[in-house]
Amino acid sequence: MRHKMFRSACAIASISLLSGCGLGHRLGMGGPSAASLGEGAATPSVFGYAVADEPQAALVARQILNDGGNAADAAAAAGFALSVTLPSRAGLGGGGACIIKMPGADGKAAAPVTLIFPAGASTGGGARPAAIPSLARGLLALQARYGTLPYASVIVPAERLAGGVPVSQALANDLAVVGPALLADPAAASVFSQNGAPLQAGDDLVQPDLAATFEVLRTQSVLGFYTGGFANDLSTAAIQAGGGLTVADLARAHPYFATPDITTTGGISVASLPVPPLSSATLPASAGFAALDKNGGVVACAVTMNNLFGTGRIAPGTGILLAASPKATPTPELAAAIAYTADGLTFRAAATGTGQTGAAAAAADAIADALANRPAALVPSPGRANVISCPGGVPGGDATCTATADPRGHGLATGGR
Repeated sequence: MRHKMFRSACAIASISLLSGCGLGHRLGMGGPSAASLGEGAATPSVFGYAVADEPQAALVARQILNDGGNAADAAAAAGFALSVTLPSRAGLGGGGACIIKMPGADGKAAAPVTLIFPAGASTGGGARPAAIPSLARGLLALQARYGTLPYASVIVPAERLAGGVPVSQALANDLAVVGPALLADPAAASVFSQNGAPLQAGDDLVQPDLAATFEVLRTQSVLGFYTGGFANDLSTAAIQAGGGLTVADLARAHPYFATPDITTTGGISVASLPVPPLSSATLPASAGFAALDKNGGVVACAVTMNNLFGTGRIAPGTGILLAASPKATPTPELAAAIAYTADGLTFRAAATGTGQTGAAAAAADAIADALANRPAALVPSPGRANVISCPGGVPGGDATCTATADPRGHGLATGGR
């Protein structure tokens, strides 16, 4: 697969959601404090917390905070990393949503907003219709509006992880569920199997085509990914994989900001992602991640492939696992919430929820426990919840904050100073 490289990365100025090209700054995984991939986290050098449904994604977010990024930078980097390390539930072929509460340009508290980047239905047909890939556009929109680092710094960690990373227990569990069905696709089998069997925890997950795609995204940003030569190549490869994805579909992948659902009780407001109506169907799998920075900025996101491993097909030559079209699957329950004092000034807690029909309840239960200063408890199955809680607010000293990843999900929470 050829990747036609544009000469000017700064052509992204024509994309209204994104701006800035400063690649001369230190990138996200640089610096003497950086942890080696697959190893433990570096000692935190600044206040901040990160949690994700896969450990390497949480470590990436924590390192971004160490390197001077804020919660938006860290969340964007975690989302890209998750698309490499947990492609069963997150991927460049999928989409998701975030709830964001970052300080305004004047440094004062601002109202929360949602950012929606759905993996919507494509117009093409195909044996296994693919969704419109929206993750990259959504995460870069988040970073462009609220981040402080050069956009490339939130992509570099994922690009490196694609070069090789140990399979996590979370991914190994999902591989065990789909088994031979995923390996029927030759491109998927070349990534997710060894000697004809699914990869196990600790095996090497190596995705060179995906690393090359991240290079396109890093050097050309959304313009090079969603239009031009790479978009043509991705469409051709997706059609070859039975996904029916067109170049026009890629051009329609636009995230949007909106107002979250907000409830206020007893001086505390809780802002949450809108939840679709209750469904009796088995809903698609999802993954969550969140980050909190030293200024009290916080981002909590949920992402999905609209099915475990999406369509089960990789667009050949790109490394992109195609998400399933919502034409063929129910709307996923993407759940995340942020609690803060009703005056809007002080962060109290953030939670992400996963677990099909239990996702929204999981996030709500986790927020309630945090606000009541109760120890993080296991939410009812099938729900899973990850939490960052600061009863004393931010800044309030490290001792007032905790972060917890649901142990049943095999993720990681990391933070402190």
